[in-house]
Amino acid sequence: MSEQQQPAFNIEKIYVKDLSLEIPNAPGIFLEREAPQVNLQLNTQNHVVKEGLYEVLVMVTVTAKVKDQVMFLIEVQQAGIFRISNVPENEIGPVLGIGCPNILFPYVREAVSDVVTRAGFPPVILNPVNFEAVYNQSQQRAGSESAETKQ
Repeated sequence: MSEQQQPAFNIEKIYVKDLSLEIPNAPGIFLEREAPQVNLQLNTQNHVVKEGLYEVLVMVTVTAKVKDQVMFLIEVQQAGIFRISNVPENEIGPVLGIGCPNILFPYVREAVSDVVTRAGFPPVILNPVNFEAVYNQSQQRAGSESAETKQ
């Protein structure tokens, strides 16, 4: 009986949900010798697939520019399906917003590096992300937005 009460967490599947690469200024951009400015945008999402099953997405957009020209643009949605049971409702949010993205990030990092290299550019290695800070910021934003709508 106590065995049923134990929290359970399993990774059901990890996969690339969406992947795109654009090199709008090829082939001329390959002749540029200047180091590009790399911009990273990162978001996470999650939703219930069915009771106890959740899909979590880590979405990354990497844009590299030299002067005003886009060198490349990569968008990756790394996804995972996670089975979570016997976890209190107030603890599900941090599991989905911190724990699951921490599991998915190395995969999205590898996908970005692989695509950049296959595109003919030097590798781009994404720096580690503090998903706890990202989650806390999103919770604070959600809290302030709900406070604004109540006024």
